Amino acid sequence: MAVSNVLRKLSARGAKCAAVIVAAGNATRMKGTDKIMAELCGEPLIVHTLRAFEQSEDVQEIILVTREELLQPLSELCVAKKLSKVKKLCKGGETRAASVQAGLDQVSKDCDLVAIHDGARPLVSGVVIHDAIRKAAKFHAAAPAIPVKDTVKVVHGGVVESTPDRSALYAVQTPQVFTLSLYRAALEKAIAGKKELTDDCSAAEQYGMNVVITEGSDVNLKVTTPTDLILAEAILSRRTTI
Repeated sequence: MAVSNVLRKLSARGAKCAAVIVAAGNATRMKGTDKIMAELCGEPLIVHTLRAFEQSEDVQEIILVTREELLQPLSELCVAKKLSKVKKLCKGGETRAASVQAGLDQVSKDCDLVAIHDGARPLVSGVVIHDAIRKAAKFHAAAPAIPVKDTVKVVHGGVVESTPDRSALYAVQTPQVFTLSLYRAALEKAIAGKKELTDDCSAAEQYGMNVVITEGSDVNLKVTTPTDLILAEAILSRRTTI
């Protein structure tokens, strides 16, 4: 679909957005803890992630991509927690790109945008979600990001090779939001070409799409290690007690 046609479509009736939540990883750095089902303030971590999109007025449906053994337990959990926007659950692939593609295949045909989010980012705020979706509706691709605080070194063989200008470096978060038709084509091309994708934006960039940065959040952390889970618990506890 031509970019101009996509723009006319979005401006004519507003953008309908689906969220694809990717929770199919094996959590190898969690030392035996399944981070998706790990308890966070009394509920499984994934519930907090899903609830953020359930409560977003910008999201009309949610597709949850997970491991095969979690399909039934998570389906029952979504019913128990009244997460009505979760329309489908599907099995992930061997790579993140394959898992995202599996999720895209389940998105309703009348959706214009897709917001791809890490299942292990349970602290994403409604503002971060809203800003990324609104920007993507206008510019086709958007992602929240925060400036890098630490000095970054390029290292090869244990030796510092160079020091990039920190002012131009950003840590990109999720949800990363795209015009669905364009991103579907971008991802298919990247997978067919066996391109290395470090995040969802990588496929869009390789397809020639310009990704617009929106304001991320310091607390929109990805739970990757047991320490991250402790931090997430502390942040969420503070939210609920203030």
